[in-house]
Amino acid sequence: MLWYSTMLFRISYQTISFSLSQNLVYFFNKTKKLKMMVTLVLKYVLVIVMTLILRVLYDSICCYFLTPRRIKKFMERQGITGPKPRLLTGNIIDISKMLSQSASNDCSSIHHNIVPRLLPHYVSWSKQYGKRFIVWNGTEPRLCLTETEMIKELLTKHNPVTGKSWLQQQGTKGFIGRGLLMANGEAWHHQRHMAAPAFTRDRLKGYAKHMVECTKMMAERLRKEVGEEVEIGEEMRRLTADIISRTEFGSSCDKGKELFSLLTVLQRLCAQATRHLCFPGSRFLPSKYNREIKSLKTEVERLLMEIIESRRDSVEIGRSSSYGDDLLGLLLNQMDRNKNNLNVQMIMDECKTFFFTGHETTSLLLTWTLMLLAHNPTWQDKVRDEVRQVCGQDGVPSVEQLSSLTSLNKVINESLRLYPPATLLPRMAFEDIKLGDLIIPKGLSIWIPVLAIHHSKELWGEDANEFNPERFTTRSFASSRHFMPFAAGPRNCIGQTFAMMEAKIILAMLVSKFSFEISENYRHAPIVVLTIKPKYGVQLVLKPLDP
Repeated sequence: MLWYSTMLFRISYQTISFSLSQNLVYFFNKTKKLKMMVTLVLKYVLVIVMTLILRVLYDSICCYFLTPRRIKKFMERQGITGPKPRLLTGNIIDISKMLSQSASNDCSSIHHNIVPRLLPHYVSWSKQYGKRFIVWNGTEPRLCLTETEMIKELLTKHNPVTGKSWLQQQGTKGFIGRGLLMANGEAWHHQRHMAAPAFTRDRLKGYAKHMVECTKMMAERLRKEVGEEVEIGEEMRRLTADIISRTEFGSSCDKGKELFSLLTVLQRLCAQATRHLCFPGSRFLPSKYNREIKSLKTEVERLLMEIIESRRDSVEIGRSSSYGDDLLGLLLNQMDRNKNNLNVQMIMDECKTFFFTGHETTSLLLTWTLMLLAHNPTWQDKVRDEVRQVCGQDGVPSVEQLSSLTSLNKVINESLRLYPPATLLPRMAFEDIKLGDLIIPKGLSIWIPVLAIHHSKELWGEDANEFNPERFTTRSFASSRHFMPFAAGPRNCIGQTFAMMEAKIILAMLVSKFSFEISENYRHAPIVVLTIKPKYGVQLVLKPLDP
């Protein structure tokens, strides 16, 4: 019995030992395989990460060093040079110093020779290097181009292979995103096609009623301030913001006014984008500048989403059969029909783009035009007589009557010539192109100094810096593209007819109800903050006219 028990114990022990040893061997083998698999996976992950890092590093070196240097040498072989760029910042510091010096003092009088004040770098470097020279916007080389035939060729013939550069898109990303203004290639064609129905003749007629209604309300408010000084620039900003809010958002125009104040702050911040985008990866840093832009952008898009969701809810519960006939409604209706072509982010970017371009440029056009009329009372009387003759004593023009306001049209064009909303028009070549006698390499931006062209004595005569609307009596300027306040070619401003109609209606109504004089407190000091603005506003004294 003892022997039997001993044998049973030994057998059990050996069985357990064998089983345990087998399990341990299996475990260790399994662990070894697992370790090998983990090691292999880590090696693959490491290879992928290193590949991505090397790719980003290579792309950064190409973007910030190799490509710009290649373009520089390529243009030098064609005889085109320019001021020596600094590492990463290019000529930005030099331009900033020149601008600070030229705009540090107010103008001694009301004159329009503003190119040396607003484009001192162009004046200095064009004398030193000639009509064609390279200027560096950070690491982005730009060819200055003022030859009108080459500009016409660039904006028409080469439009499909040129567009907005990466630096421009990044600089406005937090402001207007990738809307029509910043889109390129097929995206631009698609977005232009989507936005076009908003600017048909029938649509424009519908917008005119908002323009008249808003201007009447403003005129009534201004009547209470007659004889007193009015900062007309602020009044024009409020008026155009009110009009675009109604045009773009319809019944949600109150939220549109909130957007106006937020986008105004965003615009000021994005005007500083160039100095923040010089250094690789700077846009990802949690800097105060980046945090402010992100916070404001989030708030703007929150308001837009509230408006969009409200429209969607109305359609879903059957309160409305469509999203509306305003600009936002048109875009939402098209998104509903073309689900693969539009998304909510694109619609928000288009809304921001049209809100900015629809009120900023027009408000500045109105501000500068009223200043010019106040400073030139003879032309003010001439426009007033024409408005009353065409539109009657109330001065409210119909859309059909606008084409008959020829004197007003001349004044507006001369205002756009002297004070164009944008001082320059940049285009980047996305492939090598032949432009006149030059080969423009891929990656080179072309800088068209619109302000300098508009003030060129060679193109406009010795009185180029004087207010003379009669120069627009004939259309000889159009054939050579000397006049480009709304750009030119297929990529011209889609809303220029809207802007001109709005300006004519507002000016006709105001000039028929008030006379304007320059206030003694007005200080003539144009500056550039994305667009040309009066540094201290435009102070006018309004006097009522007999009805």
